[in-house]
Parts: sequence; C-alpha cells; structure tokens
Amino acid sequence: MKTWDIDKTERELESAFKNNSEVELLDVLKKNSFLFYELYSRKCGIQPNFTEISFDGKLRCDFAWLNDNSDGPEWVLVEIEKPQIKLFIKDGNPSGELNRAIEQVRRWDRYFSENPDAKRRIFGAVAKFRYILVAGHDDWLTEDAINWRSHFNRENKIKIRTADIFKRAIKLAREHPEELWSFEEHPISLKPSGLAQYCQSNKYLDTYRKILS
Repeated sequence: MKTWDIDKTERELESAFKNNSEVELLDVLKKNSFLFYELYSRKCGIQPNFTEISFDGKLRCDFAWLNDNSDGPEWVLVEIEKPQIKLFIKDGNPSGELNRAIEQVRRWDRYFSENPDAKRRIFGAVAKFRYILVAGHDDWLTEDAINWRSHFNRENKIKIRTADIFKRAIKLAREHPEELWSFEEHPISLKPSGLAQYCQSNKYLDTYRKILS
C-alpha cells in the first residue's frame, strides 16, 4: 500500500505495545488514519479525524471526527490509554487507572451538558456525541473482564475498546487494502488548529447549525 508504510507502522505499533507507551501509540495513530478502521461506524465517505482537541482549555480529547449521519451530526470523541494499562485488581474490580480513564471521558460529557454553547463553538453543530475509550490489551481476555466490559458497554455512554483494534487494522491493510480507500483520502490526523475552519466550511454542518441553534 503506497499511502502508508505498513511494515514501518507495524514496527512502531509493536514498539508502543512493548514499551507500554501512550506517547508512542498516539504518534503512530496520528500518522496512520487506517488504524481507526474499527472505530468508524461507516467505512465509506469518512470525515477526517482531528487530534488533541481542547475544550476551552479545560479538557481535551485525543481524537475527534464527525459522522455526518442523516439524523444529525454525531461527533466521535476518543481517549487513548496505554496499551498495557492495568485494568483490574485482584478482587476483579476495575483498577484505579481504568477508573481514572473512564472518569476523564465522563468529564467531557458533564462539561458539554453544563456548557451547551461550547458544543456549537468547538464543533459547529452537534446532535449527539459518541465517546470511545481505547485501553488495555491482554487483561481483557479473561472471562470476568469480558463480562465486565460487555455490561459496561451496554449500560454506559462510553464504549470501551481494546488496543487490539489497531493490530487488526494492520492485518486488514495487508489482506484487504481495498477496504481502506476512504481512509486514503484522509491519511493522517489533522491538527486542532484546522477544526474551526473545517466546521465553518462544512455545508452539512452549516445546515444543522441553523436547525440545532
């Protein structure tokens, strides 16, 4: 695949896993949009993702993108944690690290509930948010962990995914590169400074901006 160097991407991803480095993982994600393949609900005609979006200097998400659905703009906000984060303690309860990560995402939801004008100011128009937390790897493989995450995902606004989704994207890129044509149109994450212009010039958002005002 010409757009991305899949071998190099795989090496960098493996290094991030081996070193349990959030910094390394974020760096490789910013350079390779196809790694988000499983997180996009629609695989065709995708919108670009933006990185490190600040919510009025008080909070920040790692990545965000628009789903331009027929029922209104859905903004997907993503938090990335270390790939080898400790998820559970010996008694089977969530670890402090996992709870802190979940709370960080919950703060986003509270912030926009308490500051509705911020949604329009930052994202142009918002019908709803979808929150995704990507955290952990091997610890999710136990039966107790699988059952806990399944229940959590059913009962909460936040959906937890494992960092294995990025490894599966590498496999897809090798075996079915034709599936990634839409991601090739937006190969890397865009800087947060471009979000305002994107929202202002997006005709779809402009339509809903008037409806949702």
